[in-house]
Amino acid sequence: MPPPADIVKVAIEWPGAFPKLMEIDQKKPLSAIIKEVCEGWSLGNHENFALQNADSTNFYITEKNRNDIKNGSILRLTTSPSQTAAQLHERIQSSSMDAKLEALKDLANSSRDVTFAQEFINLDGISLLTQMVESGTDFGDLLSFTLTAFVELMDHGIVSWDTFSVAFIKKIAGYVNKSAMDTAVLQRSLAILESMVLNSQDLYQKVAQEITIGQLIPHLQGTDQDIQTYTIAVINALFLKAPEEKRQFDERSMNILDCPLTEMAHILAQKQLRSIILSNVIRSPKPINDEMAHQLYVLQVLTFNLLEDRMMTKMDPQDQAQRDIIFELRRIAFDVECEPNNSGSIEKRKSMYTRDYKKLGFINHVNPAVDFTQIPPGMLALDNMLYFARHHQDAYIRIVLENSSREDKHECPFGRSSIELTKMLCEILKVGELPSENCHDFHPMFFTHDRSFEEFFCICIQLLNKTWKEMRATSEDFNKVMQVVREQIMRALTQKPNSLDQLKSRLQNLSYTEILKIRQSERMNQEDFQSRPILELREKIQPEIMELIKQQRLNRLCDGTCFRKISSRRRQDKFWYCRLSPNHKVLHYGDLEESPQGEVPHDSLQDKLPVADIKSVVTGKDCPHMKEKGALKQNKEVLELAFSILYESDEYLNFIAPDKHEYCVWTDGLNALLGKEMTSDFTKSDMDTLLSMEMKLRLLDLENIQIPEAPPPIPKEPSNYDFVYDCN
Repeated sequence: MPPPADIVKVAIEWPGAFPKLMEIDQKKPLSAIIKEVCEGWSLGNHENFALQNADSTNFYITEKNRNDIKNGSILRLTTSPSQTAAQLHERIQSSSMDAKLEALKDLANSSRDVTFAQEFINLDGISLLTQMVESGTDFGDLLSFTLTAFVELMDHGIVSWDTFSVAFIKKIAGYVNKSAMDTAVLQRSLAILESMVLNSQDLYQKVAQEITIGQLIPHLQGTDQDIQTYTIAVINALFLKAPEEKRQFDERSMNILDCPLTEMAHILAQKQLRSIILSNVIRSPKPINDEMAHQLYVLQVLTFNLLEDRMMTKMDPQDQAQRDIIFELRRIAFDVECEPNNSGSIEKRKSMYTRDYKKLGFINHVNPAVDFTQIPPGMLALDNMLYFARHHQDAYIRIVLENSSREDKHECPFGRSSIELTKMLCEILKVGELPSENCHDFHPMFFTHDRSFEEFFCICIQLLNKTWKEMRATSEDFNKVMQVVREQIMRALTQKPNSLDQLKSRLQNLSYTEILKIRQSERMNQEDFQSRPILELREKIQPEIMELIKQQRLNRLCDGTCFRKISSRRRQDKFWYCRLSPNHKVLHYGDLEESPQGEVPHDSLQDKLPVADIKSVVTGKDCPHMKEKGALKQNKEVLELAFSILYESDEYLNFIAPDKHEYCVWTDGLNALLGKEMTSDFTKSDMDTLLSMEMKLRLLDLENIQIPEAPPPIPKEPSNYDFVYDCN
C-alpha cells in the first residue's frame, strides 16, 4: 500500500550529530515538526530553530514553500531566520576586520533567501549597509561583500529604491568613476546604478547627474566582458528611462566626453562611443556571451527607436522648410537652379514642377508633400531620400534619370518606393517597439556606421531598383516587387553580415533569379502530391511518423534543458535544470549555480515530480507566473515562451523556455506524456519534412532505384594530386 500523499520521508542534519531519518506530515504545523525534531536532539527553545534545505541554496523551509519538500530530501536544522538575522546584524558591526569580513560573506550568501532577507530588513539592515558604504568602507573584499549583500537584499523587491540618499548615490557613482577599482566592487556598483535607474524616475535624475560617458568609456575599453556588459546595461537603462524631450536626435552635437547621459540621443549619434563598442566588444577576440548579446540588442533597438518620432510625424504641406526638402531632391536630380520669380508664367512653372515630380516617382505629382502624410513612415521617408540624394548623389541621379527615361508603366517610382521601403525597414527592425526580454538578435553591421539606418536604406533602395529591372516589373507589379525585396533583405539579415559592405555583397548574390531558385527548391522539399493514391499513402504512414516525432520529443526531455530564472533584475545568472527520467515516469529538477556544459546527472537534481501527479500543462497568459509578473505580462516574447505544469491541488512548476524551439520541444513532450495531441508549429514542420522524405524514398523504391541500407564509404584521399582531367 503506497504511503499517504501528505507524508514525505526526509533526512535531517544537525552539526555534530548523525542525520536523522523521519517522516514529515504536511498536515501538521511546521512549528510542531520543528519542535519534534528539537526534542529528538534534546534541544530547548524550539522557536529559535528552523529547517532549511541542505543544498547550495540553504533556503529556509516555510509554510509557503513546505510543499516543495520531496521524498528523499535532505534538510538541516539551524537557527531561525530572525535569530540568524540578529546575529549577522551584530557581527557586521564588529570592530574586528576579520570577523566583519566573515559576517559579510555569510550575509551575502544568506541574503539570497527571501525569508532571511525579510527578517534582516526588519532590523533596518539596509540602512546599516548604506551607512557602511557612505562612511567610506572601501577596503576591497569588505566593500565587495557589503555591496553583494545589498544587491541580493534589494533583488527581493521588499524595499523601495526611492528611499536612498544622494550621498549613497554619489558614493556608488564614485566607485564607477574611479579609474582603478576592484572588479567585484565595480560590477556591483554598475548593477546598483542600473537597478536605481530602472526602478525610480527620481533616482534616474540623480544618477544621470553623477555619471558621464567619459567615465564609462574606460570600462568599455577593458578586457573584462562582464564589466563591459554591466556598463552597456547602465547606458541602456539611462537611455530607456530618459524623458522624451531628452531623446531628440542632434547630429550637430559634438560634446561627447563630458555630456551627461541624460542626453543619450546625442551620445549615441557620436562616432566615439559606437566605435569603442565596435572595436572593444563586438570585434573582441572573446566570443560574445548571451547577456552581452542581449545588451547589444537592447542598445540597437533603443538607437533605432530614436527614429520613431520622425516615423510618426506627418508632413505639413504648408510648411515651407519641409517643402524645401522636396525642392532640394528635385534640384539634385535634375541639376536645376531655383528659378527667379519672373521666369515664365505661374502655369508654366507648375507644369514643369509637375513633370519633374512625376519623374521623381511621387504619387501626387502636383503636391508631393501629401505623399508624406501617411504614418508610418511619415517624415522619416523624406529624411532617408534626402540622405541618399546628398551622400550617394551619383546613385540617386542614376536611379531617377534611368527610370524617367523608361516607359511610364515600366518605371520604378523612386518616391513611392522610398516611402514603402522605409515603412518596410521600420517593420523589419521593429522601430518603436520596446526591447524583448529574452532576445539576443543584434546585428554587428549597425554598429559600423554613425547613420546605419540611413545607409541601410541607401543599400536597399538600390536593391529595389535592381530587382525591379530583373523582374521586368510594371506599375501593377509594385507589391510583388516589394515582397521579393523583403525576402531578399530578410535572407541577407539572417546571415548576420559584419558590415554594410558585406550586406551589400550578400544582397548582390540574392538576385531575383536566385530567389526563384530558392523558392523552387523549398517548394520541392515541401511539395505535397495531391493524387489520391499519394494522399492515401500519406494518411497510412502519418501515425508512424507521429510516433517517431513523439519519441524524439521524449528523448529530448530525457536529455533535459537549462532554464534561466527571471525576476525583477534580469541579470542574476541563476539557472535551474529539468529533465525526464529514462523510464518517463519522473521529472527531475533543481537549481544550478551556473549554466551547465552538457547534461546534468539525475542524482544532482534534488527535486522530483512524478508524471502521474501532473494534472495539466498551460501556456502563455494562463501560466501562474505570467499572472503574477505584471512587467512580464506586457512582454509578448516572454509570454510566448512561458509554460507551466500544474499538479496536485494548487501547485505548479513554472518555465520560461530559452527559445521557441525549446518551448515547442517541452510543450510537445509534456503533452505526449499526458497522452494529448502535439500541436506546435515545430511538430507540423517536422511532420511535413519527414512525410515528404518518406514519400520520396518510397516513390524511388517503386522506380526500382536501390537505396542502400548504409551510406556509401567516404572516398580515400589520393596519394598524390598529380593528375589531369581529360575534357575530351
